[in-house]
Formats: sequence, C-alpha cells, structure tokens
Amino acid sequence: MKRLQFLSLLLIGSLFALTGLRQFFVSPLQGTVLNLLWFLVQVLPLLFLLPGILRLRARAYFFAALVSMLYFIHGILLIITPDTRAMGLWEVGLAMLLVLVGSFGTRQLGGLKATQ
Repeated sequence: MKRLQFLSLLLIGSLFALTGLRQFFVSPLQGTVLNLLWFLVQVLPLLFLLPGILRLRARAYFFAALVSMLYFIHGILLIITPDTRAMGLWEVGLAMLLVLVGSFGTRQLGGLKATQ
C-alpha cells in the first residue's frame, strides 16, 4: 500500500509542477497577483487531497480519481492548441494514471461505505 501512496503522491506532485510550469513560464498571465491567484485556483483540488492520501483514506483515493478528471479535460483542451500540445499530452497522461491509481487505491482500502 505504501507503493500506491508513493505513486499517488508522485502523480499529484507532477500535476502540481506541470501546472506551475505552464502557468508561470509557458503561458503566464499579465499580472503577477493574477497569475498567483489563477495558479492557486488550479492546484487547490490537488492540495485538498494530500491529507487523506497521507492517512491512506479510501475516500481520498476516490476523490483523487474524480479530481484528476478536471486535469484530464484541461489537458484535452491544451492538446487542441498546437503551441501547448506537449503540455496537454503530459497532463492527460498524468491525469489518466491518477485515475487508475485512485480507483485501485479505493479498491485496496476497502472501498467506500454506503451511508443510509
């Protein structure tokens, strides 16, 4: 289970770094404050996952699979533009891997309990 935790943290960190690279170096916005705020909005879902992943909670792995779909959709939108095609391909690949790790982690940790 520790390998799965390491892999999920690696993928979350990679998406974080890829978002920062794109936001600050490849296609930054005009103002620095606006750039920082937009970066924070983009990575906030990833930051909310970290405590649950570190505690090996099944719910966090489930939400990791759901949150990664946002990055998958964003990566598809980047693939359409020729200038950002490579960044989009990386984002789609990392997001797909995070979906797989999230679903496998949810299954390994016993799944989600149904509440009535």
